[in-house]
Amino acid sequence: MTDNRIQTYIEQRLILNQKVMDTNHLGIKRFFNLDTNAYTDSVLSGKTKELLGLTASLVLRCNDCIDYHIIQCIDAGFTDEELFEALNVGLVVGGSIIIPHLRHAVESIELYHQLQMKA
Repeated sequence: MTDNRIQTYIEQRLILNQKVMDTNHLGIKRFFNLDTNAYTDSVLSGKTKELLGLTASLVLRCNDCIDYHIIQCIDAGFTDEELFEALNVGLVVGGSIIIPHLRHAVESIELYHQLQMKA
């Protein structure tokens, strides 16, 4: 294990997603496929959809989802400034109850950058 919670999240997500897939449940597999395909390029680019996913995750207050979309957004090439703009939209939509998750998001951005620098 590592002291970087983003690295731990990435490792655990891979392990747990495999356990979910190992159930071989058709409905679960179909939902995962639907989720994956929602972020592919179409009328909107997959990159734009990831930013939308980040904003929605903040409003829904899902820290795991926030971490996932931060990773995807940074890997897609969004700058920190662009991420903060999206997070600001989520804050305006969600209100002050979002603030703890906003803190989490800002820390996650920092931790993922640290992880990238080590790679």
